[in-house]
Amino acid sequence: MVGILANRGQFGLILPSTNTSVEAEFNRMLVPGVSWHSGRIFSANPDLSSSEKMEAFLVELRGEMQRAVESVLHAKVDYLTMGMSAETFWGGESGAQEFVDFMGQLSGGLGITTGAAACGAVIKTYSAKKIGIITPYQPVGDQQVVDFFTQIGCEVHAIHGMKCASATSISEVSPEEVRAAFLKVDAPDVDLLIQAGTNLLAGQVAAKLEVELGKPVIAINTATVWHTYRSNGIKDQIKGWGSLLEKH
Repeated sequence: MVGILANRGQFGLILPSTNTSVEAEFNRMLVPGVSWHSGRIFSANPDLSSSEKMEAFLVELRGEMQRAVESVLHAKVDYLTMGMSAETFWGGESGAQEFVDFMGQLSGGLGITTGAAACGAVIKTYSAKKIGIITPYQPVGDQQVVDFFTQIGCEVHAIHGMKCASATSISEVSPEEVRAAFLKVDAPDVDLLIQAGTNLLAGQVAAKLEVELGKPVIAINTATVWHTYRSNGIKDQIKGWGSLLEKH
């Protein structure tokens, strides 16, 4: 259902209750005729200080996801967008599809953009074969991301997980730290750099760095907004967020 202000699309944005970055970045990439409507997934314990605790955090979120989806459906949204990425990579390529199917069941069949789906579309758009990845995750999360990209046909040159201690501390990583992380996973023969972890503010850093490096540097939130727009026929080209939104 489109509204008076959002005559092109009202999008349901599903994100963890701990996330403070997604809405801020998404709204800076807003185009006329579009609105975002948040459904927050309650998290009682944002501790991510080990691989085991990260897995427990994701299990908790999966259990609370239905309520978040139900709440945003009250706004009669047209489409769902996931403002979290770890869960969308879990289980590799097949797990990513299972998650899409799960969200389709919760929403009564709405289309959905996930972080993994957006990243897969990015890889195809740039015909990237060898990539570098950064995340805020623990090793168990990094492995799921590597598995996904490997299974869709990429060679992962390197991944750098920042091992953030909590879900909220991810948003406290500085732009300088994000930039340094990207440079750690780069090499002359790497086609593209990409970031996972939606609470990590990387959009502006990525846009500036790709000019410096002369290759695509893609932040997950930029990719997710781009995929949502393009999946709904919104072709606006937006400056300031890198080549993905400006040229594709």
